[in-house]
Amino acid sequence: QVQLVESGGGLVQAGGSLRLSCAASRGTFTPYGAGWFRQAPGKEREFVAAINWTGGRSNYSDSVKGRFTISRDNAKNTVDLQMNSLKPEDTAVYYCARSKRVGSTYILAEDYMYWGQGTQVTVSS
Repeated sequence: QVQLVESGGGLVQAGGSLRLSCAASRGTFTPYGAGWFRQAPGKEREFVAAINWTGGRSNYSDSVKGRFTISRDNAKNTVDLQMNSLKPEDTAVYYCARSKRVGSTYILAEDYMYWGQGTQVTVSS
């Protein structure tokens, strides 16, 4: 059973930055894809970013494109999300996930097998 643990969430002012990290224990991210999703109060979980297993391909939602960057370190078994120019609408619980299949980036939650417990990101205006 793969366990994913997120860290790095917190409170930040609009325009600020945060870096989220996700570490895999009792398992590995390779050779699977990884992704970040978020869920705001009263809303459904939504896709944020995804990366393939080599790190050579990534995909972003339109709402974060140009502001967020997903990366991975397969030697350390971690996947990070660098978030810049944060906006109040980025406030949500952020979840990392490992895909069911190898090879590509995946934007649907149903394509992911393992999920972290989530970390809260709050952006004040």
